[in-house]
Amino acid sequence: MGRTAAITALAVTIGLAAGSAVGKDWTSVRIATEGAYPPWNATDSSGKLIGFEVDLANDLCQRMQVECEIVAQDWEGIIPALTAGKYDAIMAGMSITDERKEVISFSESYVNEPAYFAVRKDSDLADYKDSLEMADLDEIEDAEQAAIDSLKEALAGKTVGVQVATTHANFLDQYLGDAVKIRSYDTQENLDLDLQAGRVDAALASASYWVPLMETEKGADFALIGPGLNGGPFGAGVGAGIRQEDTDLAEMFNKAIAAAKADGTINRLAQQWFGFDVTS
Repeated sequence: MGRTAAITALAVTIGLAAGSAVGKDWTSVRIATEGAYPPWNATDSSGKLIGFEVDLANDLCQRMQVECEIVAQDWEGIIPALTAGKYDAIMAGMSITDERKEVISFSESYVNEPAYFAVRKDSDLADYKDSLEMADLDEIEDAEQAAIDSLKEALAGKTVGVQVATTHANFLDQYLGDAVKIRSYDTQENLDLDLQAGRVDAALASASYWVPLMETEKGADFALIGPGLNGGPFGAGVGAGIRQEDTDLAEMFNKAIAAAKADGTINRLAQQWFGFDVTS
């Protein structure tokens, strides 16, 4: 899912002061997730954290042979709290981007999947189609530029909703900001409600968020319009965020993620929570 947490100079300063030293004896790892971005991570009626990343975090901790504690953290403060030492890692649908890597490090990616616009099925936008199935924004060639121009024309003057401080918000600012009205939301769930009610014309989020939602009553009236979007502001997949100085912990995550990919665990969890493979 591609999302950006707020990055501030204060967070960097605190992180440098409070981060743990390289070479720590990792017997336990505290992992933060948002708990409000289903099916990646969510909070059930009893207050328990559930979701793809919760299951994956527990699996990775077993492979790393550490005790795992998973805690909820609001999205906007999730990176500053990591650098301040509140927890050791982030698993919250966080895309690996150059901007974030100025402040924190990442494990290798465990998910790589595109973003899509969702609209109501009764909207005039529901019939929008583009000949390009997937637009890779790492290297924008004629086909990608044509797709962006077509999206801009179709959405011109419309109100597009997006969760605040995300890679999806970055894309809108960078590519469509001069054509659409951008409305930001604190959580994806609040955005969904406004899309359902027609208070926004379209919303941008990851395919792995939209597809399961569209199988529920709330999302049954939504349709995805293409092309899919990846690369560029969306980063290089989703990984675990880790303090820059904790290189040993990052290596532990890398080995565990590689093993979970190799034996099919990540694909199995993806099929369980998303209904399709999100690992490639």
